Amino acid sequence: MTQPDDAAARRAVPPVICYPTETLPAPDLSLYARAREGATKVGEWSAAPREAAHFRVKAGQFFRITSIEGPQVGDLNLWNAADLSERFYSGKTRALHGSHLSTGDRMWSSFPNLRPMATIVADTLDWYGVDAFGGRVHDVIGTRCDPHTHHLLSGEDYHHCCHSNLTRAYAEATGVPVAEAAGQVHDVLNVFMCTGFTRDTGQYFMKASPVRPGDYLEFFAEIDLLGALSACPGGDCGAEHSSDTASCHPLLIEAFDPPEGALEGWQSPARNGYSGTHGV
Repeated sequence: MTQPDDAAARRAVPPVICYPTETLPAPDLSLYARAREGATKVGEWSAAPREAAHFRVKAGQFFRITSIEGPQVGDLNLWNAADLSERFYSGKTRALHGSHLSTGDRMWSSFPNLRPMATIVADTLDWYGVDAFGGRVHDVIGTRCDPHTHHLLSGEDYHHCCHSNLTRAYAEATGVPVAEAAGQVHDVLNVFMCTGFTRDTGQYFMKASPVRPGDYLEFFAEIDLLGALSACPGGDCGAEHSSDTASCHPLLIEAFDPPEGALEGWQSPARNGYSGTHGV
């Protein structure tokens, strides 16, 4: 098709950030850091290779996800422990903070709540930045590997995709049937995963994660949380996922409680203040 005469001028129009974030409430990272200094460990869970673990943390606690045996990617879901209809909203988190998250970024919850669920307070992979392919770490662009897409592309049933792992973990945590649990699993934070979009076709890509044993991503729980973490069947996601061929490793989840009074002045975020009338 012939380009219009003003094609170059149209392409040259500068972009505008959709959601300027200058008015977003900023997390008090210095307060969180002081509270973390004297925190004591109060919980530990392990997501086995190609499986998921569920865990609970209280508002004001910290939780850490650590690579412990080898390069491994994890898919993280969060719910409000007191109201499971409120859950992580990856799309809005992406719109506010960008395609990949790191220290100071927050995981926002679904409508009508739209409030911080957790704040990232430490990231040992923040040095990675952007590589020559456009890859970054800890994305909120991938949806999670799932058995439906796998069947669509291969015609095979595979039951250890992250969606299925998270479904089983949610069912175990809540006691609901698996069929109901599957509908509560949502788009994830891809912890440690290195991803981007190809420059020619714009396709979502993955590459071997730079994570190594001892690397971690740590969060501050802004509300009471139920979490589920899947140790992806793709391992470091350097070749493929949704199969048993990749080398996979467990992921460690730990919870920490700050000392009494360490969070003086902090309050758990209120639900979004919109009236909910939608003009009616």
